[in-house]
Formats: sequence, structure tokens, C-alpha cells
Amino acid sequence: MIPIAILVFIAVPSFRLLFLEQNIPPADVTVKATGKQWYWSYGYPDQGKFEFDSLMIQDKDLKPDQPRLLSVDNEMVVPVDKIVRVQVTGSDVIHSFAVPSFGIKIDAIPGRLNETWFKATKEGIYYGQCSELCGKNHAFMPIAVRVVSDSDFNAWLEDAKRKYARGDDSLPRALAARESANAE
Repeated sequence: MIPIAILVFIAVPSFRLLFLEQNIPPADVTVKATGKQWYWSYGYPDQGKFEFDSLMIQDKDLKPDQPRLLSVDNEMVVPVDKIVRVQVTGSDVIHSFAVPSFGIKIDAIPGRLNETWFKATKEGIYYGQCSELCGKNHAFMPIAVRVVSDSDFNAWLEDAKRKYARGDDSLPRALAARESANAE
């Protein structure tokens, strides 16, 4: 009976903590991250209808200050000192969105929308990676999160709305052309 009492004594507060861990505070910014073979797409549903892809920069295109296998062409951008809700899903197979600096790791499962959150307190670029074995190019789908000031975020947002806004079906055709060029 003593071991059972000890386990119950440990279990009750543990269940409470697990429940509280799932509470997501009211978010200042929502980002939808979609794992695809083998890159990430980001959308900002509260900020307008735009979405963009984030692909790893190839070795031949790296600049001297960009880390190999972690740099991407389009980073996820968030403001500093704001609560960021990240909605994660997969479009094809199971992926996992992990950014260790923020203490987040959550699975991206097709047909399911998972949520997590973080609050970055310092500006800079933070790196992560898909952490679920998702296929032959699993090691080449990094995550880069750029944390900027509120004014820089608002300026980026206005630019991104113009750059990535979708008013037609040109995005799927452009993506298909890029993927076929990468396959060659």
C-alpha cells in the first residue's frame, strides 16, 4: 500500500501540471506551419491571406554568415516579447516542428492541427529542425525563426502581404516548376 500511496501522491500534481501545460495563453501572433516533403510553409492567418515556403539554402548559395544546413530562403518572422501561437500540421507524412531555443517540439500530422506557443525575449535568429524521420531528405528541412522588434515586424508584414499574397493559382504552378527543377 505504501508504494501505491506514493504513486498517487506524485500522480495528482503531475496530472494538474500536464493539464496546465496544454493551456495556450491568448496569442498576439498566430503562425501556421505546414510540414511538406521536404520544407516548411508558413502562413499568418490573423494577418491576411498569405503563405510562403521556406527551403534550405544550398551550400553553393550560402553567404559567409549563414550556417550550413540551417539557413533558409524565407524565415518565419515574429515580434519580440509577444506570445506566438504556432499551429502545426503536415501535408503528406508526419513531420515534427522543433525549435530547442524556445522549448517547443510538436508533431505535424496530416489531417490534424496541433498547437504550441512560445515567447521570444531576445531579437535574433533561432534555428530548429524537423525531428521526425519523414523521408530521404528529412535532414534538409531546417526551421529558422527571426525575432524582430514590433516596428520591424509590421514593416516585414506589409512587405510579405505584397510579396506572398495569393490571388490566383500561380503558386502551385511555380512550386511544381521549382520541385521539378530540383529533381533534375
